[in-house]
Amino acid sequence: MTSEKQWFLYMIRCKFGTLYTGVTTDVERRFSEHQGQGIKCAKYLKGKAPLELIYSQKMKNKIEAYRLELKIKGLTKEQKKVYIELANNP
Repeated sequence: MTSEKQWFLYMIRCKFGTLYTGVTTDVERRFSEHQGQGIKCAKYLKGKAPLELIYSQKMKNKIEAYRLELKIKGLTKEQKKVYIELANNP
């Protein structure tokens, strides 16, 4: 029996206030990769430092993480802010 990795959805605020959404199994590692601006940094985030990790959410599994990522990427910036606010203040 293999144990499934824990997956997370996360959001990063960029230099000009834009929001980037991604998924990972290790939020701290992934945020560090983005901050390093190197080869593992998402293309969208290059040159948009300083970056601020503003939200992370533990997900049931990889599929659920990617499904939610797609839904959130379809939201406006204001809708994303509301999502974060509601998630942080249930």
